[in-house]
Amino acid sequence: AGVKEDSYNVLDLAEYTKNRPWWRKVFGPSSGSSTEKYNVATQLMIGGVTGWCTGFIFQKVGKLAATAVGGGFFLLQIANHTGYIKVDWKLVERDVNKAKQQLKFHSSGNKMFPEVKSRMDEVIIFLKKNVILTGGFAGGFLLGMVS
Repeated sequence: AGVKEDSYNVLDLAEYTKNRPWWRKVFGPSSGSSTEKYNVATQLMIGGVTGWCTGFIFQKVGKLAATAVGGGFFLLQIANHTGYIKVDWKLVERDVNKAKQQLKFHSSGNKMFPEVKSRMDEVIIFLKKNVILTGGFAGGFLLGMVS
């Protein structure tokens, strides 16, 4: 009785993903630049529609968040004024000052982690390769914000 040996191909996913940008992982290997696949009008239309939808949703969520934050702050002020809660303003001031110092410390170094810098570089390259799509998205986003 002979022993049948199966051969398997081994794929090292860590090495495979290091050399591939994130959008190629998501959209496949042929998604480098949309100029290769679509004409200018199609790119503008796709960018404009997705931008408008994003802007419209962003506007609605922004209004809801502003209402929630403002309403919550208003209710806290009423509760503080009527005596239901007591706010330790010295503690609030100390925490705000501590947060300011941390922001100054982090912004003075102006250093980014290498992972963040490489992701930012990938995004910038993607935006440069797809400038028409990006322009359509920006225009659609602004239209969505005002509608």
